Amino acid sequence: MADYVSYKKIVAMVDEDLGLTELVEEHPCPSGSEWLMYQYQRTSPVIVSSWRSGNKHHFILKNGKNELNLVPSISAAGIEEVYLQNGKVHIVYAGLAGAGVGIELRKNAKNVLSAELIEKGGGSKLGRGMIQTPKMEKITIGIDDTDTKEEGATWVLANEVGNLIEKSKMGFYIDHTITQLFPGNPNKTQNCVSIALTFAVYPEYKYKIGKEIEKLLKEKTLSEKTAIAIYRGLTPSQSMKLYTMKAKREMVPINEAKMVAMRNNIEIIEVTGDGGIIGAVAALGLAECHKTAAKLPENYE
Repeated sequence: MADYVSYKKIVAMVDEDLGLTELVEEHPCPSGSEWLMYQYQRTSPVIVSSWRSGNKHHFILKNGKNELNLVPSISAAGIEEVYLQNGKVHIVYAGLAGAGVGIELRKNAKNVLSAELIEKGGGSKLGRGMIQTPKMEKITIGIDDTDTKEEGATWVLANEVGNLIEKSKMGFYIDHTITQLFPGNPNKTQNCVSIALTFAVYPEYKYKIGKEIEKLLKEKTLSEKTAIAIYRGLTPSQSMKLYTMKAKREMVPINEAKMVAMRNNIEIIEVTGDGGIIGAVAALGLAECHKTAAKLPENYE
């Protein structure tokens, strides 16, 4: 097993109030996680939802334990338990045959504190194991209006900012979503998109990350209208999604953006002005729905 390629990174973002954890695992194979996700979702009562982004798979998990009814081919592997203890997230996996040796591939992943083999799998045997990761929290940050008609690109600058935050060791840069907004907006620079950056953040940086991004954007933005919107939560609310869909179809007033932000405890920061508030808030609603975020409204397709 020592020569096998390890998972690259594993993070667990916890919402203690909701009793939920979002587990993100960067699989060693480009699309190898598709079978794993299908099986895990079928087999594991603790899994609320799941999706794949490249070789990263995401699971929303209910904190707690459910015994798995493992059947070869039908329900071959899954997540048995997830719980928080002393600031560490414990995740127990179980599986048959090759699905039972995954703990060996997870133990050297970035951000894994320890891995314990409970029952050795492989062949026709059942395998079970547990990993521990630090408790992290999910922060999604919408960014808009950093360029001018002459130069700049918000999606490029946002990606640069995401990488700089990861280098700062506050947490991990998980995702970058481009949301297409109303193409008929007379105030647009060109393509009328806003950006959502998703981070897994260590708890002590939960409120510092916004200030750091504000500082970076003040240094690098080309616009006098740059704004960011900060959402601290695992999943965007229905009202956030509806607002984003509306901002794709038509012009929306800034007061509506602020009202959605207030309802959902979204922090707004005017980096250099308030012009970007509408797009920054709109970037949050579809941060996990990449295809929908990218689409034009129906009357433009």
